Amino acid sequence: MRSKKTTRDFGTDSYAGPLLEVNDVATHFKTPRGLVRAVDGVSFTLERGKTLGIVGESGCGKSVLSKSIMGLLPPRNVVRSGSIRYNGEEIGSAKASEMAGIWGTEMSMVFQDPMTALNPVMKVGKQITESLRYHLDVSKSFANETATELLRSVGIPEPARRVSQYPFEFSGGMRQRVMLAVALACGPKILFADEPTTALDVTIQAQILDLLDEQQRERFMAMILVTHDLGVVAGRADEIAVMYAGKIVEKAPTRALFSSMRHPYTEALFKSIPKLALPSHSHLESIPGRPPDLVDPPAGCRFAARCPYAQPICTEVEPPLIQQDELAHVAACHFPVGTEAGNEALARNKAAGVVAADSKVGG
Repeated sequence: MRSKKTTRDFGTDSYAGPLLEVNDVATHFKTPRGLVRAVDGVSFTLERGKTLGIVGESGCGKSVLSKSIMGLLPPRNVVRSGSIRYNGEEIGSAKASEMAGIWGTEMSMVFQDPMTALNPVMKVGKQITESLRYHLDVSKSFANETATELLRSVGIPEPARRVSQYPFEFSGGMRQRVMLAVALACGPKILFADEPTTALDVTIQAQILDLLDEQQRERFMAMILVTHDLGVVAGRADEIAVMYAGKIVEKAPTRALFSSMRHPYTEALFKSIPKLALPSHSHLESIPGRPPDLVDPPAGCRFAARCPYAQPICTEVEPPLIQQDELAHVAACHFPVGTEAGNEALARNKAAGVVAADSKVGG
């Protein structure tokens, strides 16, 4: 069923290229201190039915990138550049009135905190039907039936009763399921899941991630899964992009990334994951230092001050994304992890007693 609000045709189902093409996208924010380079030249593609995991520390630009693609950022004090093509059509410069036609029907987002994303004074059923009736030419009774069915499909018990309740009457995990029902209401082709398991316990996290997988398979959606945890995307994403300080520093198929990660930041993220095999109260590894100031980012590699492999060239010349072991595996590093050059750089630093330059800063 086609959106009644669409004012522009964003591609056709016969388009043979990637569903989403992001090319050299940058999003900078104007502040009294200067431009904050939140996203600074990001490129990737997303095929139909596939999942891309975007991983990195808080503040690395993951959520800003997602909102930039969907056109959800405010128009003032934001400087955007680059190309975003959806289904073959350029949407990077589309106006909000044009993007309104694809929000919900073509692209949708599950936000990080359902308690703030959901309207606290509106029944959850109304929040689902609002999207349906705005975008699609359906009756009120059909929308209500669809809302009940959506709640059932995301695993909420007694959906006919729960559809008339308010968000505060649901647990954290159930609110996240409601958010998913809202996002899926109009059958989007791309779902952005922005930290969908934040503040949930481990058991509920697994249930929500399994539910996302199930809904994606049933609907043949593409999905961008945004998280700070490599463990969340392991086995759930087809490809992983690792972001640091507004840039993608490594991108690879999931299996290739975990079997032969090449960027020191990816390795550091992996080492910081708690291991079940460790004894109780074991010291957890952390990444020394802190991310750079994005108003005035350093020259060269932005991770150099925290990197155990760093050499003088790393603070002078920014490394480009270079192909690694296979065509789809790229990393931006002068001394990639696991390579002869990387091993020699690490050995030199250890022999000289060199540590990351910013390691004394709390991390």
